Amino acid sequence: MTELHDFARRHRRLFVLTGAGVSTDSGIPGYRDESGAWKRRAPMTLQEFLGSAAARQRYWARSMVGWPLVARARPNPAHVALASLQAAQRLQTLVTQNVDGLHQRAGSVGVIELHGNIRRVICLDCGTTQAREALQRTLLTDNPEFAVAAPAAPDGDADLEPRELDRFRVPCCGQCGGTLKPDVVFFGEGVPRNRVDAALAAIDASDAMLVVGSSLMVYSGYRFCERAGRAGKPIAAINRGRTRADHLFTLKVEHACGEVLAALVAALAAGPTAAARA
Repeated sequence: MTELHDFARRHRRLFVLTGAGVSTDSGIPGYRDESGAWKRRAPMTLQEFLGSAAARQRYWARSMVGWPLVARARPNPAHVALASLQAAQRLQTLVTQNVDGLHQRAGSVGVIELHGNIRRVICLDCGTTQAREALQRTLLTDNPEFAVAAPAAPDGDADLEPRELDRFRVPCCGQCGGTLKPDVVFFGEGVPRNRVDAALAAIDASDAMLVVGSSLMVYSGYRFCERAGRAGKPIAAINRGRTRADHLFTLKVEHACGEVLAALVAALAAGPTAAARA
């Protein structure tokens, strides 16, 4: 903690990148284990979703069952601590790979959501958006027989393989009847260029980078470590287990994100003398 405190104290313009490990204490499962391997089969790709009516039935059936866990999720101490660091002007830019919106609910502002937000749904034909919570009511009304219990999976999914999926009624856009998709970046889909450019500009303007709760196995997040490394900017990480960027880190803390960040906020507030005694 003394080393991490010194890192944050010396680099006031922190670029912070968060991943699934930040939200696990809010009850939202992560994708990977501590070795960086998948915990379950890989998520549906954009190509699958767009290319098959059956795939869309499967996606929305599982989403209908898994959504309530995301809807009920609340910010945990990691989200709160990052919002506190920003309020204390210790954090310049917060970029997240998460789609749950919990950073904003904790009070963080100006968050760059690389992969979008699962709390919105977008029509691929006319661009109309709506709240995912409103769509849930339609799904339940149209498909009551599929409202069963199932283990939670990441990002509002559920470990469910319902039978007779050909009877599942997939929702359509209320404006044009078009195809609805969660307003998130699917696997196999590129991150919108404006988000990438905003994050790259932010890291160029930063003093250092802090990675929190991400294995960095997907390039959408790892690219920022590459950028920081090429610029000679130090990188610290708070993450349990292996990451793709371990060789780039100046400092790594393998411990629970919430505990470490809460202690960091307290140490920074107490000043350098108190931190030295920690």
